[in-house]
Amino acid sequence: MLLARVAVGLLIADAIAIGATSPARAQLAASAPPAVGIVEAIKRPITETSEFLGRIEAINRVNVVARVTGFLDERLFVEGAEIKKGDLLYRLERGPFEADLASKQATVAQLQATLENAKLTTERARTLLGGPAGQQSIYDAAIANQRSLEAQVQSAQAEVQASRINLDYTEISSPIDGKIGRTAVTEGNVVGPSSGVLTTIVSQNPMYVTFPVPLRQGLDLRERYAPQGGLEAVLIRLRLPNGRMYGESGKLNFVDNTIAQNTDTIIVRGEIANPILHAPSTAGVTVHELTDGEFVTVLVEGVEPVEVLAIPRSAVLSDQQGDYVFTVGADNKAEQHRIQLGQSTPTIAAVINGLTLGDKVIVEGLQRVRPGQPVSPGPASPLIQSSMKASANDVGTPSDAGAAKPAGKSP
Repeated sequence: MLLARVAVGLLIADAIAIGATSPARAQLAASAPPAVGIVEAIKRPITETSEFLGRIEAINRVNVVARVTGFLDERLFVEGAEIKKGDLLYRLERGPFEADLASKQATVAQLQATLENAKLTTERARTLLGGPAGQQSIYDAAIANQRSLEAQVQSAQAEVQASRINLDYTEISSPIDGKIGRTAVTEGNVVGPSSGVLTTIVSQNPMYVTFPVPLRQGLDLRERYAPQGGLEAVLIRLRLPNGRMYGESGKLNFVDNTIAQNTDTIIVRGEIANPILHAPSTAGVTVHELTDGEFVTVLVEGVEPVEVLAIPRSAVLSDQQGDYVFTVGADNKAEQHRIQLGQSTPTIAAVINGLTLGDKVIVEGLQRVRPGQPVSPGPASPLIQSSMKASANDVGTPSDAGAAKPAGKSP
């Protein structure tokens, strides 16, 4: 019994001692500064990008219309095929136009014969003026008749030319290189100037891309690129409707001279290559990546990357007052800095104001950091550091079309 009481007493004493030291240990653990990962704010090259919505337009577009009235005899093209300038598209009935031309040519021949006789009469009247049988009035009348016949011959020759032109119009050829659409009229129908469009031809390579730019953003772009060469300082890339980036890049070549009053935008146009994707089929049909009227996303990029003060995008926090970051200051205490962001990429934030080169920015462990709180800094994880290097030249991906905003706001 005595030994049992001693053992119980020792256990109670140990329990009291452990209970007394536990709050002290908990207080010591809670007061330890949180470990955070930091990176230094450094200069990095970044490609400035602005995003807009636009449409593809063919540089040349022709609506084919018949210029004379006649029956359509032949259609000589494959719908949807690539054609060349001068290729024959339609042939109209030629018989009536050939007969009209022959009639006009006969009229010219008749008038020319009459004119030759008038010239002989004029010459005889002139030779008789020196003799007693000669009269000035007869000579004057002969000259007038000759000149009248000359005018009639010229008029008849002009009618022959008009008939020849109308005959040529019975064969309708392509005025441009391009891709031809479907025919609106089939063989056997009467066509003419009032029949409307027979078919449409659109050029294929290169293509235009036009897009509206809000005036305010257009002024920002002008201020950014005008000192660097204006239109020559930027290039354009396209994102197709399926989200895939188009493989060719283009150049801007036109800015409209009028602001659209209803939208407060200005039209900008670029030119971009549109090569053949696949070899022509046996029917001559080709496939190009871009199609006239296609809806695309236009990315306007600076030709040369610019140097910006860069930090990881995950280091940027936001509240109602705007964007901010935490840095490690004197005595390893966390300091809050309000910053202004420029154009950023998904992994890199470009800082315009609020930080200086070399500031130690907290990028990991932010959930436990408060302003003025001591922290235990260390290098950021290799993943963060490698993403900074790999994404230094990434193109920005604005969240809204037509507005170049930093990607993301809060971790």
